Amino acid sequence: MFLSAYFTTGRIVFMIFFILAFLALMIYSYKKDIKNHERYYKNAGKKVLIYGGLTIIIFMTIRYFTGN
Repeated sequence: MFLSAYFTTGRIVFMIFFILAFLALMIYSYKKDIKNHERYYKNAGKKVLIYGGLTIIIFMTIRYFTGN
C-alpha cells in the first residue's frame, strides 16, 4: 500500500485527528464571527474577482507584448 511506505499508523491517525480538529475550529470561528464578516467584508468576493481578474489580464498583456 502506498501510504504504509511513507506513513506509520500513528502518523495517519494523527493527521486525521488534526484535520478534523482544524476543520471544527475553523467552522466554530467562522460561525462566531459571521456578523463581523457581513459588516466589514461586504462584497469582498466581487472585489477579489475584479482585482484578481485585472491583475491576470495585465500580466498576460505584458507577457504577450514582451514575447516571453
